[in-house]
Amino acid sequence: MRVLTVRNVPDDLYEILVGLAARNRRSLQQQSLDLLERARLLDHVHYLERAASVRSRLQGRKLGDTVAEVREERTR
Repeated sequence: MRVLTVRNVPDDLYEILVGLAARNRRSLQQQSLDLLERARLLDHVHYLERAASVRSRLQGRKLGDTVAEVREERTR
C-alpha cells in the first residue's frame, strides 16, 4: 500500500477531522481513509445521475401513501 502524507492542514479542518474520528471511534488515519473512500465513490456516481437512475427504476411502481397508512394504524 502507498503512504500519503498531508502537510499544512488548516487548524479548523484538522479539528473537524479529529472530531469525526472521535465520534466514529476511529483513528485519525482510519477516518481520513474513510473520507477518501467516500469521495472516490461520489466521484464515480454523480448525485443527479444516481437520482435519475433511482427514478427510472421506480417508474411505474405504485407507491403507498405513508401519511394515510400511519393515520389508519393510529385509529385501530
